[in-house]
Amino acid sequence: MDDHTDKSSDADLYRDEQRQATLLTSALPYLRRYVGDTIVVKYGGSAMGSMQLSSAFGRDIALLKLVGINPIVVHGGGPQISAMLDKLKLPSRFIDGLRVTDKESINIVEMVLCGSVNKQVAELINRAGALAVGISGKDGGLIKARKLTQRKHVVATDDATPDYGFVGEPAEIDPRVLFSLLGAGLTPVIAPIGYGEKGETFNINADTVAGAVAGSVNASRLLMLTDVPGVLDESGHLIPELTASEARARIKNGTISGGMIPKVETCLEAVQAGADAAVILDGRVPHACLLELFTRKGSGTLIKVDAD
Repeated sequence: MDDHTDKSSDADLYRDEQRQATLLTSALPYLRRYVGDTIVVKYGGSAMGSMQLSSAFGRDIALLKLVGINPIVVHGGGPQISAMLDKLKLPSRFIDGLRVTDKESINIVEMVLCGSVNKQVAELINRAGALAVGISGKDGGLIKARKLTQRKHVVATDDATPDYGFVGEPAEIDPRVLFSLLGAGLTPVIAPIGYGEKGETFNINADTVAGAVAGSVNASRLLMLTDVPGVLDESGHLIPELTASEARARIKNGTISGGMIPKVETCLEAVQAGADAAVILDGRVPHACLLELFTRKGSGTLIKVDAD
């Protein structure tokens, strides 16, 4: 009985190993395609809130680096900021989905994003076997920002221009510090904080930072991890691929609506600025980045420029 069980276990183990070998060989064409390329990944949402998904994400980024791809990670941290503000008994206020960041709270935002969250994300990758370095947009002059005065694609409810406080948008990206880190074999992990003309600190939406960075480094892919499968059609089915003109047409006809609009616009801006393509994919799926890059079907909605 024991001998039979041992043989059965050995056979199961051998089949598992065969499946692993098959998966590796089937991924080879895609691995070769991206060797030496830069991939920008926006990390946030549910993928950031689950220990299991976080651990898988760290391993995925480490794997990309170890097979010769250059990943750059941009992370969010909204829930962590809210938790710290609650702990300090400071109110959280939002306008059009953006956190109003006053003079008092910008220091807390910077502390949380550039301190605990940034280093935790870097540690996920380090623990998986690659070397990651946490930085913010203020380091190396990476992100020069300007004050955000009007959020795109939001219809004002009154005549007053909303004041978001120290919320900014990228005015200029200087990627030299990123190229230096990548050249040294390191993976940059970016907290979405920028500096202003007068030395101010600005809190910037992580999606926006990821798109701007992807364009500035001419990334092969911008991967936007979200809490939805991707862009859906009128019937609720995933749209695997969109050109820029198709995406704009679906925004105009209302197929793309609500919170998906700024994500799609970020992707459009990234590809217009120099990224080869951008993908909106479901960060709730383990190894979403690997499924997108190394399988035939991918796992989200790819957005690219129109063919000439």
